[in-house]
Amino acid sequence: MGQGLKYTIKKDQEKGIYLVNEQGEEVPATDILDKCGTSRVFAFDGKMGAGKTTFIKELCEVMGTEDVVNSPTFAIVNVYEVEAIRRKGEKAKGERQEVYHFDCYRIKDLREAMDMGAEEYLYSGNYCFIEWAEMIEPLLPEDTVWVKIEVLENGERRLSF
Repeated sequence: MGQGLKYTIKKDQEKGIYLVNEQGEEVPATDILDKCGTSRVFAFDGKMGAGKTTFIKELCEVMGTEDVVNSPTFAIVNVYEVEAIRRKGEKAKGERQEVYHFDCYRIKDLREAMDMGAEEYLYSGNYCFIEWAEMIEPLLPEDTVWVKIEVLENGERRLSF
């Protein structure tokens, strides 16, 4: 389920942010969702400034959100409405679903995460994109997909699963 996959995040003035797979083909950000099967929880791992929020923003926009996507650092979780996604990135016309975007950087302990209802979000069946997920790792479902974001020397980012 997504294991061993690698993508490069590129940025272009005309195209904006986009993904390139290992074969060098440009693919939509939702390609990672397709490659990871039924998993709905994605834990993004990367240093401060690696691009976690930026990539999650792109992913939500490709999923059809009209909401403003930004870091939920102080709120801990933001909720975005997106077009419901079916297999192979196909959008279900007219159907909407929620996506949960966590930033666990300021979480002090698991009790704080549990008190804010993290488990309800994580086991809801909706997509959850989590920054600083190591702070709540014991609460994560077994099928959580860990996405490592590395900053390359040329400034591009590499995603690996």
